[in-house]
Amino acid sequence: MRYPFASMLIADIAPSMGISVELEPEYKFAGELVFADGRRHLFRNTNFNVNPAGSTEIAKDKAYTSYFLRKHGFKVPDNKAFFSDKLNNNLPEERRRGRNSAIQYAVAMGLPVFVKPNNLSQGAFVTKAHSIEEIERVAKQIFEKTNVLLIEEFCAGHDYRIVVLGDAIISAYQRVPLSVVGDGKHTIDQLLEFERDKLKSLGRPNSEINPSDPRIDSKLLVLGKSKSSIPFLGENLTLMDSANLSTGGTSVDITDSIHTSFSEIAIKATKALGLKLCGVDIITNDLAHDASNQGWHIIEMNAAPGLDNYASIGIAQQERVKSLYRQILEHLAMQYA
Repeated sequence: MRYPFASMLIADIAPSMGISVELEPEYKFAGELVFADGRRHLFRNTNFNVNPAGSTEIAKDKAYTSYFLRKHGFKVPDNKAFFSDKLNNNLPEERRRGRNSAIQYAVAMGLPVFVKPNNLSQGAFVTKAHSIEEIERVAKQIFEKTNVLLIEEFCAGHDYRIVVLGDAIISAYQRVPLSVVGDGKHTIDQLLEFERDKLKSLGRPNSEINPSDPRIDSKLLVLGKSKSSIPFLGENLTLMDSANLSTGGTSVDITDSIHTSFSEIAIKATKALGLKLCGVDIITNDLAHDASNQGWHIIEMNAAPGLDNYASIGIAQQERVKSLYRQILEHLAMQYA
């Protein structure tokens, strides 16, 4: 189980602002803010009702998010939603699109493509598929959990997240996929276990790295390796195509070097979806350079961005996260006054 980072941080900083916090005692992920005048405000994990409910629901749905961003002129990858048998049975025949249609769309687009659940978070099942067989396997997994998947164009570049609050950039960081560095002695499987063990020292649950994740095996197959391979000294192997921190990725803070053009894109995209707080995920070559001189795409919007992994980088990052939550508390104090 994940550590209730946001709740505990709020409980730490709120009293200095004249706000008391009453947490649910068993797991501490949910709580109630009690303001000095007696007003109360419920929250759960990173959801503080800063964003409107409708906009939050749109942001949870990757297909709708793409539609509205594209409608407002933002660059998003080409993608299309496809449905489980259960959902297709409830749709008019002309609206049905199942697994076979997804494969046809992917082949026409050109492999590899990304296969994603439409409404799950933390990188669950997100797979860069290089074959029809892989699409079929991932689609089966996704449809066991949810009824809609996306086939999405593969866009080359680095994966970045920009956290926006109103008209301000709170943080920006590059998300680096799970990787291991060879020492010439240990197998990839052993190196994975070493990386898994390191997470606890960073305040991160070791469950973020699942050595049995089939996406690791698929990536190793593309690299011509297996978990029993012994990488040479200094060899860096990327083991996932998804850069989500929740699947064992790491982050590099670039808040102080983000180009103003990308700051503007992130702030405008957040407003286009009617949000105030948002994590804007962008694929591009370099967030420190002008967006007009390179390709870029917004791949997702997160209306309740978790910042625990980002805060684990260092003191400066911890202070940025604390600043964000102070601003959220100030906003709530004014909004409900």
